[in-house]
Amino acid sequence: MDTQTRHALKQDRFITATTSGLDWMGENRAALIRWIIAVVVAIAVAVAGIVIYEQRQASADRLLGQAMDIYQTPLAQPNQPAEPGQTTYPSAEARAQAAYPLFTQVANQYGWFRAGEMGRYFAGITALDMGKKSEAETDLVKAADSHDSNLAALAKVALANLYAQTGRTSQAVEEFRSVIAHPTTTVPKSAAQLQLADFYETSGQHEEARRIYAEIKDQDKDSQAAQIATQKLQGK
Repeated sequence: MDTQTRHALKQDRFITATTSGLDWMGENRAALIRWIIAVVVAIAVAVAGIVIYEQRQASADRLLGQAMDIYQTPLAQPNQPAEPGQTTYPSAEARAQAAYPLFTQVANQYGWFRAGEMGRYFAGITALDMGKKSEAETDLVKAADSHDSNLAALAKVALANLYAQTGRTSQAVEEFRSVIAHPTTTVPKSAAQLQLADFYETSGQHEEARRIYAEIKDQDKDSQAAQIATQKLQGK
């Protein structure tokens, strides 16, 4: 078979394939159009979802920032006037009362975002500042279930101290031990151990306190926690 013949056959096959494709498109034109429309709609929905997600995340971050600005506002100092233009609060309770609604709002509206989870934790902390222990416990229990282990550890320590204040000894110990078993950057093992030992000490369980202090001292003798534990063991 010469070159010209082979070229002609290739052209015939191309023409045949093209014609078949056009025939198929003609026969399935409606279905093809529906498929194209479906793809375009799916892309549009995905893009819209991303835009909405980013907008809600930005709103959550902005609201949390407003609440944190309030919560970090300085307290008025006795016999010391505030600087011109500086906002202050007369007490930690008054400051918490101003920040609490915003923390609660960001937690309720944006619970799926990190800002919402942080809002839930700080809602619990500000509730404690206001003396609302029941509301604080509700918020802190939710924060303790956060996917963010660092935030959850902080919430568990706050819960443990709340349980200690309200006489629920076994629950307080359980929360402290949970953090000790799963240390995080925000609450290292030694920090949780020191708090548990202090709890035992203040509740009259001196042998338990000494046992934990000795354990801390032996873990890392050069650490600050070990130095504190050593001083506690020496009665200083």
